[in-house]
Amino acid sequence: MTLLDGIISRVIDTDRLAVGILEREGDDAATPAERTVVLIHGNVSSSLFWQEFMQDLPADLRVIAIDLRGFGTSEHAPVDATRGVRDFSDDVHAALSALGIPTAHLVGWSMGGGVVMQYALDHPVLSLTLQAPVSPYGFGGTRRDGSRLTDDDAGVGGGGANPDFVQRLADHDTTDEAPTSPRSVFRSGYVSADYDGVNEDLWVESMLTTSTAEGNYPGDGVASENWPGFAAGTTGVLNTMAPRYFDTSGIVDLPVKPPILWVHGTADAIVSDTSFYDLNHLGALGIIPGWPGEEIAPAQEMVSQTRDVLDAYRAAGGEVAELELEGVGHAPHLERPGAVRQALLAVIGYIGQPAFPAPPTEAIILSSSD
Repeated sequence: MTLLDGIISRVIDTDRLAVGILEREGDDAATPAERTVVLIHGNVSSSLFWQEFMQDLPADLRVIAIDLRGFGTSEHAPVDATRGVRDFSDDVHAALSALGIPTAHLVGWSMGGGVVMQYALDHPVLSLTLQAPVSPYGFGGTRRDGSRLTDDDAGVGGGGANPDFVQRLADHDTTDEAPTSPRSVFRSGYVSADYDGVNEDLWVESMLTTSTAEGNYPGDGVASENWPGFAAGTTGVLNTMAPRYFDTSGIVDLPVKPPILWVHGTADAIVSDTSFYDLNHLGALGIIPGWPGEEIAPAQEMVSQTRDVLDAYRAAGGEVAELELEGVGHAPHLERPGAVRQALLAVIGYIGQPAFPAPPTEAIILSSSD
């Protein structure tokens, strides 16, 4: 495993499973919760993706990146998708409990955004930073208001994974010889065309830690009478975000509402109102044949759904800030690390000024080309 300067790796035993974490050399285990930041990665990745960002955060913070089950150095235990992402969020809680951390500032990227939202529904948190998060209504198969398109979540879950991509993950393919290679998927899906980072090999290495064993990525599927012919199964990573199992819109009703920072890029190919990973959108484009039309199978308006829920959160008394980055893809912390760092430090109250100087009924739009 490739570690950047100042980053250390270890595996801790919890009452659920063995969990891999990354930490920074010199971080003080006695750092109070108010100065503890916990980073949760997304799908087909691991804690390795956070290393540059960890290096850049102030030295007097305690920073921990956790590997979800089936990724990185965490145990490859199967995922019960009928619990939504609760297997993941419960694992995070077990890891923090083992480390003696009662609460912290949580940062979740993509699927990890769903994990930290679920965590906040079950446990107290100091703040939530949602980077390119999965919609509060899951991934695929819903209308703008979160209502499900079909009773079986057709077109959603493990059955939608490209089998060649899955095989290349299993084979630890590091080439760019095919559009379905992990390296090609990173370039086309994770970042914008303008990204020119020097650590691409490390990000591909992180993707290749994904377990493709039964019960991990991608998960099972079942036949469906609805287009496109399959529906969500009950095990594995992709099924955790099926709307029949996943709904974190309940954060609106939290009695104690942590401040939320929402970070997203306008060029995100994965989480978007027109996502290239949404089969209904691909059907509308004619890429997948037989699409039954907008009334039956509309594309999921993922970003709009997140905005609606966060607007409701604000209206219910919560504080929300939004960092929208023009031309940035699915990994803002790689493409605009300075802007993301500045916004995160504001939301955790680090830089000595109010994170939300405007009334809580108003959104704060932060913008930066850093």
